[in-house]
Amino acid sequence: MHSTVVTHATEVVLPGKVDTHGLRVHAREIPPPAAGQVVLRMEATGVSFAEQQMRRGKYFDQPPFPFVPGYDVVGTVTAAGQDVDTAMIGRRFAAVTKIGAWASSLVLDAADLVAVPDGVPAADAETLVVNGITAWQMLHRTAAVHAGATIVVLGANGGVGSTLVQLARHAGITVIGTASARHHDLVRELGATPVDYRDARMYERIRELAPDGVDAVFDHVGGAGLTDSWRLLRRGGVLVSYGTAATKNEDGDSRLPVLKVFARLGMWNLLPNGKSARFYNFWAGKRRMDTFRNRLREDLTQVLALLAEGVLTPQIAARFPLAEAGAALALAESRTVAGKVVLVP
Repeated sequence: MHSTVVTHATEVVLPGKVDTHGLRVHAREIPPPAAGQVVLRMEATGVSFAEQQMRRGKYFDQPPFPFVPGYDVVGTVTAAGQDVDTAMIGRRFAAVTKIGAWASSLVLDAADLVAVPDGVPAADAETLVVNGITAWQMLHRTAAVHAGATIVVLGANGGVGSTLVQLARHAGITVIGTASARHHDLVRELGATPVDYRDARMYERIRELAPDGVDAVFDHVGGAGLTDSWRLLRRGGVLVSYGTAATKNEDGDSRLPVLKVFARLGMWNLLPNGKSARFYNFWAGKRRMDTFRNRLREDLTQVLALLAEGVLTPQIAARFPLAEAGAALALAESRTVAGKVVLVP
């Protein structure tokens, strides 16, 4: 083992199905990193839709309670185990963790770390870890949208949505983005044409803007509106469904909304209209871990490079100290913010 190991860390624990004020903060010892591992001192982590669902016990494949949530993290390596390049110590990296990032320090596999470019602040990078990978993969891998196309991004003010808009505009793609009226100025600044998602005629408004149909729709809402998203596509268009936000407050098995979407998309793909429907799953392909890691590292490296170049503007909704994770979660769940709520030490 190299360098000095942090022997304890502050963690936020999700003890069970609780309100946002029911999170617990406690300290625990950090084990020394094993071979191939590092200790990462957290400088920024975030609140995502996943934690909002985990709080309700509704996130697909979440671990049993109690556990430490936290889907992604940016921090500095403070110690390294055997077989790890000691040059990593003192450098800033990002990682996708799925759980465990709401901690002041954590042990991770060195192979899961992606270098953050020099000069990029930790909180800025944090907004584009899971959100950036998700947006990049949906746009360029799942839908493979090309320059000159027109797309619709639902929730264009959100963490994934705002990143999708920016990546699409950089690629020469026209974007129509839905958001509440209070966020329309932001959506315009990002380069998209805003449409009010609270307008009962939202889909008609979109059709007025794109009377010949669109090349892709990115839908994180699911529910009944998925059919309307499908109808917006022109021949050759792609619907990418990547969430079930419409059912987030419903009780019951967390898998059912996803399975219903799968079934619906599968039926639509059988129709002879030239359209296609895909369900984006961040963890697809994880069984082939080396391939999965390489793809994730490659895509996040591209996104962070665009951030360093100033092509992407980080959308930080608010910053909270780690110990106030409950308040941060409440704000994220309020649906009043644009961008990502970030936790810092």
